[in-house]
Amino acid sequence: MPRYKLLIEYDGTGLVGWQSQAGGGSVQDLLEHALQAFVGEKVSIRGAGRTDAGVHALGQVAHFDTTREIRPDTIRDAGNVHLRPHAVTIVEAWRVGEDFDARFSAIRRAYRYRIFTRRAPPAIERTQVWHVPRQLDVERMREGAAFLLGKHDFTTFRSTDCQSKSPSKTLDGFAIERVGGEIWCDVTARSFLHNQVRSMVGSLKKVGDGSWEPEDIRRALEARDRAACGPVAPPTGLCLMRVDYADG
Repeated sequence: MPRYKLLIEYDGTGLVGWQSQAGGGSVQDLLEHALQAFVGEKVSIRGAGRTDAGVHALGQVAHFDTTREIRPDTIRDAGNVHLRPHAVTIVEAWRVGEDFDARFSAIRRAYRYRIFTRRAPPAIERTQVWHVPRQLDVERMREGAAFLLGKHDFTTFRSTDCQSKSPSKTLDGFAIERVGGEIWCDVTARSFLHNQVRSMVGSLKKVGDGSWEPEDIRRALEARDRAACGPVAPPTGLCLMRVDYADG
């Protein structure tokens, strides 16, 4: 049975997240309905990451199977016609082998969290950033983030609704840079727990504004207690940037 890989981008504003919901309105629901409209049969799509409501993606990856042989560019173009007017786009499509799995074949996921630190709120990108109307100390935030690198029990930075069997994850990278009037937090790992990135960024914001010391991140991590986490950063600033695979 032919299998197709999709590169997808979407604005999560107003959507209920990636995963299919009973009432619809998820990215998965919209894609399945769009694909079914021209494929002519029921389609089930599997994504590389289950982004939450309000979270965006520039590099989400998914796959689906169909009994039909279809040109990849037809999947892209016809799919996008049926996705209108929603802010969901199939950027590219490829024919892949049956051993490819968008979720389980992934070797790395990269997220970016954007914090907008101008006093005045943003007008154009208000759904794309977390507005913090004060300057944050990036160096202190980097010091705190260093404690999160490597393999740890991330129970503190894990949603109580997380369905992962283990709280243990390995964080490969956590870069924090000031870019114009924003702070970009770029985080990479093979996989993440539910709300992990937003929980870590929310705690690091407290380090940046002086409410916490960098060492408080280590103490929160070692507590293995959700109550030790700082406020969870809102979904608006988070974007799934890229999903990497061994074969490119």
